[in-house]
Formats: sequence, C-alpha cells, structure tokens
Amino acid sequence: MSAGGDKSLLERVEFPTIPAEAQRQIAHLQEEFMRAEVEKLRQSIPLQSPLFKKREEIVSGNPKVQEEFWGRVFAAAPQEIDDYILPADIAVIGEALSDFKVERFECNEKGEGEPRSLRFTFTFKTGEENPYFENDKLVKEFYWRKHIVRTSSGKRRTWEGLVSDPVRINWKKDQDVTKGLLDATCNLFDAEKKKGGERSKLPEYEALVHKLEELEAEAMTHEHDHGEDEECDDDDEYTSPSGNSFFNWFGYRGRDVTAAQSKEAEKEDEERWVKISKGEKVEEDDEEDDDDEDIDELVDDLEEAEAFPDGDELAFAFADDLWTDAMKYYIQSFELGDDLDELDLDELNADMMEEDSDEDEEEDAKSHPRKKVRT
Repeated sequence: MSAGGDKSLLERVEFPTIPAEAQRQIAHLQEEFMRAEVEKLRQSIPLQSPLFKKREEIVSGNPKVQEEFWGRVFAAAPQEIDDYILPADIAVIGEALSDFKVERFECNEKGEGEPRSLRFTFTFKTGEENPYFENDKLVKEFYWRKHIVRTSSGKRRTWEGLVSDPVRINWKKDQDVTKGLLDATCNLFDAEKKKGGERSKLPEYEALVHKLEELEAEAMTHEHDHGEDEECDDDDEYTSPSGNSFFNWFGYRGRDVTAAQSKEAEKEDEERWVKISKGEKVEEDDEEDDDDEDIDELVDDLEEAEAFPDGDELAFAFADDLWTDAMKYYIQSFELGDDLDELDLDELNADMMEEDSDEDEEEDAKSHPRKKVRT
C-alpha cells in the first residue's frame, strides 16, 4: 500500500485548476466585455429615446388604446415578470394602472452618464377609480452603486449592483396586499433617517424581521397543508418566486452603499483599469472561497430585512424587456387564450375581501410568501 493509503480517495484526488495567470487574463477579459456592454447601453439611449416618444404619441393619441395599453402589456408580460405578480396584484394593476414609464435618469440624451440607474414611474387612477390606495403616482428609483471592501484577512472584494430607497403606498382600508410588509420596510427607513445609530438595534428593524418571519411561517403552514409538490390549477394558490406581493418591490433596498462610497470605489477601479490597460500588475479580487470570518464581515444587515430579494432582477426585466418591447406585448395580449377582456376583476376583488375577512379559510394563503432562502 502506498504512503497515502491511509487517506480517503477524495483526499488523494487532485482536482484540476485553472492556472493563476490564465485566471487573471480571463477576469480582465470578462471586465472588458462588461465595459463594452455598458457602452453599448449608453449608445442605445439616443437611438431609442425618439422611438419611445413616438410610441407615447401613438398611445396617447388613441383614447381607447391609452385606457388599456399598460394593463394589457402587464397582462401579457414575459414569464420572468409575470411570475412575480400574484392574482391580488393583477386586480390592482388591471383596474388602477393608467401609465408606466422607465428612465435611465443618470444619463443625458447623448447617453453620457451611468445607464444602469433606473427610474420607474407608475401612474394610477385616483378617487373611486382606485379603490386600493391614495397615491396617484409611485416613483421608484434604482441607483447603480459600487463598493470595494477589504476583509480583516486582507482580501479585496468588489460589489456592484442596484440600490434603492423604499416607497410608501398609502393603502385604503383593508386593501394592503403586502400584509403590512411594505409599511414595515418604510418604517425602518424613516427611523434610520430620524434616529440614526446602528440599524439592527432599532425597534423598527426588529419589527420588520418579525414581520418577515411571520409571513414565512404562514407560507410554511400553507405548504404543509397543501403539499409543495401538489399540482394546483387554482390561481388562488399561486405564489411568486419572491414569496410575496409584487407591491413589496417598492420596498426593495439592496446593499447599504452610499453615493460617496460608490464614487470612491469607481475612482479606485478606474485607476486600476488604467494600469491593467498598460499591462501593469494590480491587486486582484480574491475569488477563492471565503472563510467563515470573511463571510460574516461581508454580510449586510439589510439582506436579513429585505422585503423583495429579487428586486434588482425585476427592475432590469422591466427596463430591458417590458418597457422596450411594450408594443409587442400589447399586441400579444389580444392573442392570449385568456383575453384581458375576460379577466374578472370583480371576482378577484371579492376573493381578496374574503381572504381579509376570514383568516381561517384555506384560500387566505393565496398571496402568502413562500419560505425565502437567504444567500
């Protein structure tokens, strides 16, 4: 028997790895591709802006089209968006939404600036035409931010993505489809601005985490009662990947990265890229597995209190797909087997009221969130 005979097969096998120099070259090439994609996005802005204006003129120039345009677009939304919209959400959108707009607001008309920052403006009917909430507009802004940190073990880590402030919805009595989760998110945000201090020590933080746990427990009870693998054609039993109402998307926050931190990280990264372009060696992000201590250092307490974990993905889907191809989805809405004209909003509203009035009924779980996996 060889000297290594006392080791398990797994311990004796040497798994192939990518040579360090090749890893470095691949990482730099990936960054080049990413920069090219961002530049392509910038160039698309002056090309597409006139087309979006022309589309708006066509829609607004025909009262019948204007009345139902965005309702139909959302009804025919692609799967990556439709999955996040519960039956209760459909009732609100179908009955109250009157307009929708997406802007890459940190870019000018020439495409100069950060094209990945996004502003979404939802315009709703008011008064009796909107039985759900008082807001006539909901404006949700997402900022593209970058953050560079170094762990106590000296590893360099770069994070970049979308961050946002929560937007409060003034729900009418018994109409809150988020079951208080959006309010809890906004309450924490308001408390942070007013009180300051460590976020996780605020009572509003504890209240938000408790609300998340409460809704997760309801979801687990629902799964236990109905079975995770049970096939169900009833829309009332539908749950979204996020685990909760689409309107919790307005509460999405992402990482806690300020504009100043992002600006500093951008400056550091640009200086680093200049050196790379010249063939100089630079400090690389360590892509190896983190030890437990490093992982703890990188955890953002907002991740533990996120009302809509997939908020950034849905934002990109809205901007890159639904907004850009709205005309296509409007036309497709007439081709659907379940035409929008056949959507019984009164029935959906009745279901929502029944759910609120009788918490012990089986269908009270129809819009409850599923257990979310935190990463």
